[in-house]
Formats: sequence, structure tokens, C-alpha cells
Amino acid sequence: MEKCYGVAKAGENGCAAGPGTTCAGTSKVDWQGNAWSLVPAGTCEDMTIEASMTEDMMERMGSLEPLDRDLPMDG
Repeated sequence: MEKCYGVAKAGENGCAAGPGTTCAGTSKVDWQGNAWSLVPAGTCEDMTIEASMTEDMMERMGSLEPLDRDLPMDG
């Protein structure tokens, strides 16, 4: 298993995923770039996430490193 960033739906991340999260299930937005989920080794970078129409139908990929995208807005 390996950590895969940017593929977790809101509230479904692994523990201590990054700033704004304290433990499992604390991510605030879908596909939060600094939130990870455990996935089978070797599959992360092949994972694609289809964003909603409000997000310009961008295709997003999983990453082995935290991403600077889809981060929750402060305050």
C-alpha cells in the first residue's frame, strides 16, 4: 500500500493528511491536494478523478507527493 494524494473525497482521507487536517476523515473538499488515501502500491499515479462541471471538467491524477490544488479556503 502507498499514500496517494488528491484522490480522497471530503472526509475520507487518511490520518494527518496536511495543513487543515488533524486525522482521518478531516479533509474539507473533494480531491484535496494535501489529503491522501492508502491505495495498492503502484496504482496511485494511474488514478484519474473526473471533476465536476463547475470545476471546468478538469481531469485530475493521483500523486505520490502532496499537491497544491483543491485546498480548503481559510475562514
